[in-house]
Amino acid sequence: MIDNGKPSEDSRLRAQKSIQALRARKSRLDDISIDLILRNARSHYAWTDRPVSDEMLRTIYGIAIQGPTSMNTCPARFVFVKSEEGKNRLAKSLKATNIDKMRSAPVTAIVAWDPLYWQRLDFLFPHEDRKALFDGKEDYAHDTAFRNSTLQGAYLMIAARAMGLDVGAMSGFSNAVVDDEFFFESGWKSNFLCNLGYADEKALFQKLPRFEFNDACEVI
Repeated sequence: MIDNGKPSEDSRLRAQKSIQALRARKSRLDDISIDLILRNARSHYAWTDRPVSDEMLRTIYGIAIQGPTSMNTCPARFVFVKSEEGKNRLAKSLKATNIDKMRSAPVTAIVAWDPLYWQRLDFLFPHEDRKALFDGKEDYAHDTAFRNSTLQGAYLMIAARAMGLDVGAMSGFSNAVVDDEFFFESGWKSNFLCNLGYADEKALFQKLPRFEFNDACEVI
């Protein structure tokens, strides 16, 4: 509940009790779950013909949208390309080496962002008017949208893995072509692409190196 634009005390208490109850039921993921979504997960380039239902896409979106964004801006928009006609349109934007990867995947998600996302803050951030932070401030609005839509794309990938799908993100494409082909009317802007489906593991190779903690982190 919102009272005079502010969350009510009852709503605050319910939110606090809800997260406390969740943590009491399960304080952390088990190691196998962590392996599945990140630690031993792989990017995939070949796919089986097992389909991905629209219901599954709705499920992974429903999980991903719960991930945090600054001021709850939620700037990401997603187009799930499944049809042959849609894939033909998307192929116009891709580097040649990525076309077969996209066509063989059951779904390719276009992770995009809406430049006018901040105009929905009355719904997304109702307890305080933050629109003035973005109105007429193009650079700030762009940086916020690009950063947070990238986060939301990552949430979508993790949600897909959590639901048993495999993913393969791609950046070898023309954003301008995608924007012209898919977002000419809406004005949305593409960020990156991600194939979704059930992978053909026979195409995997060895996992590439990662930096150790001391190579990439500082504690100060």
